[in-house]
Amino acid sequence: MKLFNAAMASFATLIAGAFVAAPVAAAQGTSVVVIDQERIMTQSQGGQDIAAKVEQIGTTIQSELTPEATAIQEQGQSLEPRTANMSMEAIAADEALRTEVEAYAQRAQQFNRKRQIAAAELQATERAAWMKFFQALQPVLEEVVTETGADVMLDSSQVVWSAEAIDVTQSVITKMNAAMPTVEVTRQTLPAQARQQIQQQQQ
Repeated sequence: MKLFNAAMASFATLIAGAFVAAPVAAAQGTSVVVIDQERIMTQSQGGQDIAAKVEQIGTTIQSELTPEATAIQEQGQSLEPRTANMSMEAIAADEALRTEVEAYAQRAQQFNRKRQIAAAELQATERAAWMKFFQALQPVLEEVVTETGADVMLDSSQVVWSAEAIDVTQSVITKMNAAMPTVEVTRQTLPAQARQQIQQQQQ
């Protein structure tokens, strides 16, 4: 949901930068059309394609993490009954047990870093896909504005009420389906610097 909201925010910025004039203009008789950004993203073929592919990549990432997560969980469950009634001093005094506990803690910490990196890479993957979508959307919006003779295009979230006749969302969706029915979604890898920052945050 956070990723989708971020994409919607980017969409709103696109609309604002390209087509939204001052609200005063509407009061002066300017021709206005309205679109529903959420519908465009969720009902267009390209938007649905992004959602499906990102979900699949997320599933793949989860399947890659699951074996190690399960192993760490099992290791923790093995340690718990042996350390539950022991003080830190008692654990420290048992060299073999202390070594095992320290190894478990280090392994869990390293896995948490890996999980955070994977989550950041999934975010980057979705963000890159939506950027392709928005780039294709820009000329579509311009085309709709030209066809309707509108001076202002607003998102429905910016409007208290509007007549159904000025809602051009379906026209935008139809044109986007023709322009970009599918979107190439490539799994992104974080650059070394970003990975290092995540690792440092966990230290």
